[in-house]
Amino acid sequence: MKPAWDLPAPEAATHARPDAAGLGLAELKALVISLGEPAWRGAQLFEGLYRHRWARWDQFTPLSKELRTRLEASVDLCWPEIVQSQPSEDGATKHVFQLADGKQVEGVFMPYEKRVTLCLSSQVGCAMGCTFCATGQMGILRNLSAAEIVGQVVAMLNHHGHPEGVPVNLVFMGMGEPLHNLDHLMAAFAILTDPKGLAIPPRRITVSTSGLVSGIERMGAFPKRPRLALSLNATTDEQRSRIMPVNRVWNLEALASALGRFPLQSGERITLEYVLLKGITDSLEDGRRLAAFARRFPSKINLIPFNPHEGGAGAEPHGTGGSAQRVRATEGAHEGNGFEPPDEARVGALCHLLAEAGLSVSVRRSRGQDVAGACGQLVRNPRTED
Repeated sequence: MKPAWDLPAPEAATHARPDAAGLGLAELKALVISLGEPAWRGAQLFEGLYRHRWARWDQFTPLSKELRTRLEASVDLCWPEIVQSQPSEDGATKHVFQLADGKQVEGVFMPYEKRVTLCLSSQVGCAMGCTFCATGQMGILRNLSAAEIVGQVVAMLNHHGHPEGVPVNLVFMGMGEPLHNLDHLMAAFAILTDPKGLAIPPRRITVSTSGLVSGIERMGAFPKRPRLALSLNATTDEQRSRIMPVNRVWNLEALASALGRFPLQSGERITLEYVLLKGITDSLEDGRRLAAFARRFPSKINLIPFNPHEGGAGAEPHGTGGSAQRVRATEGAHEGNGFEPPDEARVGALCHLLAEAGLSVSVRRSRGQDVAGACGQLVRNPRTED
């Protein structure tokens, strides 16, 4: 039986009417031509959707009132809707997005002094089954469309009144395995980076994978692509296979080999994210093995002390037509609330060890922990979404 990540994830239901949200320039031109309008009207739609972030047809004032009325009558504009916002004491805000089919995903807005960072979801749930991650307890319900991915950015920037000129970083570290939804992810990436739209530089967009080697290889073939991060989290195959089932298919050697082949630009490095689980992945010997792994390709290391969560206990995943594809680590699996953060002294010792080895290392103090918006804490109960 194939693992869930080796099967196509369910897709969003198609709209009965055309939906302009998430369409690229060529598609918008084709849309306006089908309405009997000149192709250059498509460029006006593109700029309105992505540069001005308009969410209603009556906001498209460069268009005639007659055309806006026709668009209102015949073309949908379905962005995800923010239905819940939870501000954190550290300044971050976790948002819940309602999708057209009633399902929900979460994202996080994190303001800094000279930039903002948005943590985005790529799927409803996740097929990877990592035992320390709350999303992994949901199983996979479906992929997000390009519109639903871009829409999280549009919604959060509009909600927070983001001013033009302040840099925006995007990290695909929310719900889902981004490389399991690569086609929609890269369609969204093209829109997000278009100079006539949201104009976010590719170097400010990072995609985090749990180790889907087939997806790493596919993404590396794109001439224009995001930066790559790997959620590593263990330094032996025995331990990684217990907490991350994907390692049973692509072990550490296969993963290091794929990362060594990944085409990097000058000065670019792969980010290694390493969740520290007390007594499991935080030994000094783990640190030495992590250093050896990181030396095999240009890299930088983010140590992430585990963020406790309830693990989505009691949520039985289900989706269209029956049950969701689901993977759980069965041998030595811990529920999300069975792990513990490491001692601060151990975090400091590992930082010192890695720095002494000549590696670039930092500790990620995940924001939004008090509202369950930190790394590994995003989850929606499927029972509430149908």
